[in-house]
Amino acid sequence: MSATWPLRYVLLAITWGSTFLFIKIGDEAFAPLQVSLGRMVVGAATLLAILGLRRERLPAGARLWGQLAIAAILLNVAPFTLFAYGERHVSSLLAGIWNATVPLFTLPVALLVLADEHASARRLAGLAIGFAGVLIVLGVWNGVGATSLSGNLLCLGAAASYGLGFPYARRYLARRAEGPLALATAQLVCGTVILAVLTPLFTAPPHGVAAKHVLSVLALGVLGTGLTFMLNYSLIRDVGATVTSTVAYVMPIVSTVLGVIVLGEPLRWYEPVGAAIIIVGAVLAQAREGRAPRSDRLSAPRSKRRSPGRSRTTGS
Repeated sequence: MSATWPLRYVLLAITWGSTFLFIKIGDEAFAPLQVSLGRMVVGAATLLAILGLRRERLPAGARLWGQLAIAAILLNVAPFTLFAYGERHVSSLLAGIWNATVPLFTLPVALLVLADEHASARRLAGLAIGFAGVLIVLGVWNGVGATSLSGNLLCLGAAASYGLGFPYARRYLARRAEGPLALATAQLVCGTVILAVLTPLFTAPPHGVAAKHVLSVLALGVLGTGLTFMLNYSLIRDVGATVTSTVAYVMPIVSTVLGVIVLGEPLRWYEPVGAAIIIVGAVLAQAREGRAPRSDRLSAPRSKRRSPGRSRTTGS
């Protein structure tokens, strides 16, 4: 195990958690679809460059590319765009909190479509606790609180899309012989093509674009996609998917700190309380029982047989 893994863990949490800040800034000048398209273009270019440096190739096969296109819709196009639309109505810190609900959406889907996933009292309790946390974050006693209902629902829709996408990727892409870098790159290429078709149909040219807006979109692509992929995969290899997946619970802390300090966003008392309850529920929902202990690290000879879909990490 590399001694640098704690540093890489913190860096992964910061880069993933900061995506909500960059989305918020990008939304100031670009339409949400444009933010998502820019993020995908830069992210795909970043991974294509890494793929070339490693002398790897994009995968082949029409069936596989069709599966990658579906994964791109569920894990990239839909959540990226829904979060971008949602952050026009809610704070970036609140969007980061909603991202922590991804395991709560993932579990019911996984129980339905994955044979090795089983319900347990602990996991079902986690769903109930997580749902209670959602109600607290919404501030239901105030009539969905002081925030926009539509913005909250858009962000929850993004989390739900991840919840559909991760089990799909695990079922259809996780056991592929192609390397995870090639699969991830092809997935982003698919998403880029889809958004390149949709964006001109539903958006007008941006106005008032400043350097900070362009830099935010570039950061979303380079840091929020390229760097996070490399960090995520290296952590899974060194410390396992279980440890790596816990970064999802640190992300809301990062998004909250950045939202308050950088953007001056208000933080209501019940939002961090609800977030903590959501995280507890998510941890319980991810728990597995009745299995013999085994390592979930990636060994060097088998590394090309794993894809990011095998990890339970979540992110925007």
